[in-house]
Amino acid sequence: MKAMTNFKGLTSKDPKIKYGCAKSLLATAKNNPAKLYPHIDFFVEFMKNENKILKWTAIDIIGLLSKTDEEKKIDKMLDKLLAFLDTGNMITANHAIAALADIAVAKPEYQKIITDELLKVEHHNYETDECRNIALGKVVLALSLYFDHLKDKKTVIEFVERQTKNTRNATKKKAEKFFKKYQLVRNLRM
Repeated sequence: MKAMTNFKGLTSKDPKIKYGCAKSLLATAKNNPAKLYPHIDFFVEFMKNENKILKWTAIDIIGLLSKTDEEKKIDKMLDKLLAFLDTGNMITANHAIAALADIAVAKPEYQKIITDELLKVEHHNYETDECRNIALGKVVLALSLYFDHLKDKKTVIEFVERQTKNTRNATKKKAEKFFKKYQLVRNLRM
């Protein structure tokens, strides 16, 4: 079974094998999440891995597996994923943001909880202000994936509007693109 070979490869001392296996598992999660879902507990454990790349891969895979989470295992780990938003590490937060967006799309019942926590990224501390600005851009992208389905759009619109004035040009552009995508009129008085 090829997937099992990939799991064993994750513990290889050879970086080419280790990260090649991680990349392969990530591709499988994107293209055929049902194939990896029976191994979800493995990825939950890998979220604790000291190797950050493997940890980030596990976070990404869990988000992707939410599409096939009939056993509701991801529901039980939502708090763990939300906690990654406020660890001070931008890259970990960015992976959690993407995974949480996948979950919000797959499990609309969690959109409010996820949205409320994503909006708090604006006040979290990261390595630098620029790191927070990068994470804020990721939040804008995440929210754009399910904005149409939100009942309360006001706080999201206000958040995205603030990001149109972000000092990071890439984040500012993501916010402006969000407004164009949803044909929203910005409140220019802010």
